[in-house]
Amino acid sequence: MRHLPLFDLSIHTPRLELRLPSLAQLDELGDRAAEGIHEEGFMPFLFPWSDVPPAERARRAIRYHFRQWGEWTPESWSAEFAVLLDGEVVGVQGVFAKDFGITREVNTGSWIGRRFQGQGIGTEMRRAVLHFAFEGLGAEQAVTSAFEDNAASLGVTGKLGYREDGIEIRNRMGRRAAIRRFRLNRADFSPAPDVEIRGLDACLPLFIAPTT
Repeated sequence: MRHLPLFDLSIHTPRLELRLPSLAQLDELGDRAAEGIHEEGFMPFLFPWSDVPPAERARRAIRYHFRQWGEWTPESWSAEFAVLLDGEVVGVQGVFAKDFGITREVNTGSWIGRRFQGQGIGTEMRRAVLHFAFEGLGAEQAVTSAFEDNAASLGVTGKLGYREDGIEIRNRMGRRAAIRRFRLNRADFSPAPDVEIRGLDACLPLFIAPTT
């Protein structure tokens, strides 16, 4: 797509490929959501979009991507990369920012289908998107957060050099819950030589608004 080259952008690690999904891959992503993301009775998301029957969970996952594409501007964007393992969609790794050209700060979020969890994929895909942010886009800081009972997310964060950045108290499905925030500075980030970014040059104007 000449006018929206984002669909030619991809990030590659030894095992994974991250890219904005095609329609077929988006449908497959809906399958992953329908199969399940977390155990019943546990909610890792601030907005409980996954707390619905499988068919509606699939539709919500798909509709979210269309919404992000339609609302994308250089001043406010959310790159929700489908994560592929041996060509099969296993989950989503997102990186998003507001006024990135000024703040040089990104945030990240992700989910993986349950049957693909526990294989180190979460760490590998976060590391890939951090390399994309710092080495590809020129980010200065990356932030992330997770509920304090989300051991899997906190475990990934703990491996990648983030520093504690405070606690927020939120309403999670009608109950008080604490979110732990983390910040990764460029000086604390180690570039990943085994990560390759393809097709970025044509996309840069869509990530960084020109400054006056």
